[in-house]
Amino acid sequence: MGGVVVNESSRIDDFIASVSRVRAELRKAIVGQEAVVEQLLIGLFARGHILLVGVPGLAKTLLVSSMARVLDLTFQRIQFTPDLMPSDITGTDVLQEDLATRQRTFQFAPGPVFTHLLLADEINRTPPKTQAALLQAMQERAVTVLGKTFPLPDPFFVMATQNPIEQEGTYPLPEAQLDRFLFQINMDYPSEAEERQILMDTTGPVRPDLNPVLSAEKIVEFQDLIRRVPVAPSVVEKTLRLVRQTRPQSFDAEESPRSMLAWGAGPRAGQALLLGAKVRCLINGRFTVSWDDVAALAAPVLRHRLIVSFRGQAEGRRPDELIQQFLKEGS
Repeated sequence: MGGVVVNESSRIDDFIASVSRVRAELRKAIVGQEAVVEQLLIGLFARGHILLVGVPGLAKTLLVSSMARVLDLTFQRIQFTPDLMPSDITGTDVLQEDLATRQRTFQFAPGPVFTHLLLADEINRTPPKTQAALLQAMQERAVTVLGKTFPLPDPFFVMATQNPIEQEGTYPLPEAQLDRFLFQINMDYPSEAEERQILMDTTGPVRPDLNPVLSAEKIVEFQDLIRRVPVAPSVVEKTLRLVRQTRPQSFDAEESPRSMLAWGAGPRAGQALLLGAKVRCLINGRFTVSWDDVAALAAPVLRHRLIVSFRGQAEGRRPDELIQQFLKEGS
């Protein structure tokens, strides 16, 4: 099976069948957005976090909550606002009194971050201090309050949303914090046929009944399985080359498209590409990673890690366009 250990074949078959069932359940509630759903599942099994960017009304919240139900995970939603405090996310110590002894002690009251799947709605509408509280939890998968560290549930998966249109009163995520998201997925409007189906489905009397397909324990098992998928040295080299190509500091700055960038992707991008490619190959019924798996994920992995230079902005260049040029250079 192309390098996969034989005794893993039953687990791989189980993984492929489970992903198929998850997709089938999600189709009951979500019309279209097949590529978005696939990328969300890739992020989940690659043990990464997702930044969803899309205008209001594209069912971002519905998609996340539906996924939590289908995956049988605990789910919390935080609406990020300018007055949100770090303790509103992580939790805080609360003074408790023992009714029998009248002794008062501080006990930790967990915040909404203590869940399997967390929707951080409009993450750029809260100040950097509060953003940092969530992003620390994303990186360390633990919360530290007053010197005590509390581990988060496993799996722990953050899906943050942003509105790309209205920027007034927002606090854009710094580049170092954006780098902690495995993917940035850009959601687009549905096709005409899909929008017609949405109108019919959402204005009728029947609401979809979603059935849980995967448990948290099974998801962790699959996440461990993904790590054992083999990658050929040639694919690793091409992935390394792609990531390094984006850094204008490493090459002649006059070369295009590097001349359009002020800063490129770091090593975390290469890790995201290979982990995501491992998931993608199994989801599509293959057992070794190909360059096509890496190339298919280049845009969601790299678009939020590239900083367009003043020259690039003046010429109207966008990260996705530059990424396609890098792929052509490396093919």
